[in-house]
Amino acid sequence: MQYPQIPAFAARPGVIRLIGHRGARGVLPENTMEGFAFTLAAGVELLELDVTATRDGVPVITHNHRLTRSMIRGADGCWLQGEEPKVSSLTYAELQAYDAGGLDGSSTYGRRFPDQAFLTGVRIPRLADLLALLQRPEHHNVHLLLEIKSDPDLIGDTTARRKLVEAVVSEVRKAHMQPRTVLHSFDWDLLAECQRIAPEMPASFLTQLPDNADDPGEDSSKAVNPVAGCSALDLPDRVAAAKGQFWCPYFLDITADALARARALGLVTVVWTVNEPEDIDRMIALGVDAICTDYPGRVQRRLLMHGLHWRTD
Repeated sequence: MQYPQIPAFAARPGVIRLIGHRGARGVLPENTMEGFAFTLAAGVELLELDVTATRDGVPVITHNHRLTRSMIRGADGCWLQGEEPKVSSLTYAELQAYDAGGLDGSSTYGRRFPDQAFLTGVRIPRLADLLALLQRPEHHNVHLLLEIKSDPDLIGDTTARRKLVEAVVSEVRKAHMQPRTVLHSFDWDLLAECQRIAPEMPASFLTQLPDNADDPGEDSSKAVNPVAGCSALDLPDRVAAAKGQFWCPYFLDITADALARARALGLVTVVWTVNEPEDIDRMIALGVDAICTDYPGRVQRRLLMHGLHWRTD
């Protein structure tokens, strides 16, 4: 199958693609409409986002399976206390009582992003809200790297997992966004379900080798990522064998040999999450297809300094 989504993510002479991770997490609250709007205004046409579903089956854009006290305030304006509720335990209406507009600077997670703006009155959006924004004519070239979150508590619940994929795919199809969407996950079994339900959208296989540390303060995906015992050079062949079109390695895992193997197999290679200038420069020197970052402006400036761009227009 020929996928119209692929050229938007693939490098070409003079161009390495730029993907805003959860919008622009280093600058504005992650996975929010405010963050996505900022990223689009900065001329970034590729967005990465995370999607799960509420108790009443509404696909919403959020990374963690629980409302995390480092980034969520209650209706009283205070950081959450006590047990952190699961998104899947709340209806969409109940979810709207919570504010996702800032980080607790005293938390482990908050200290990672000291420059993120602090906003008030920001809600966890529906996937449908972002898809509606992207229907505007000025956003006709915007493409999505849509990560469906795999709940480790539901690994054995095939019905729940199928319903999540079906709900997400239904929203994408209703918005006629299939030609601009790539389905993305650490959970390769979930991606197999995506390939079965939505063969018109390419599959993007996330990887992180076990010897690299988890990002502090957020959910780990290692429990659902089947790469234990692999080397970086093994991963492109495994992705190709699973009929993937995209390989998305953690940036510390990729090597020149692994990238060359991915290219030989016809895979688009997207590295995540690359934030420091020296790491951005290394990815540019390797020649990856796309760089996913919390700081789109940093990648823009490094690309320009190397005589490159992130768009073709």
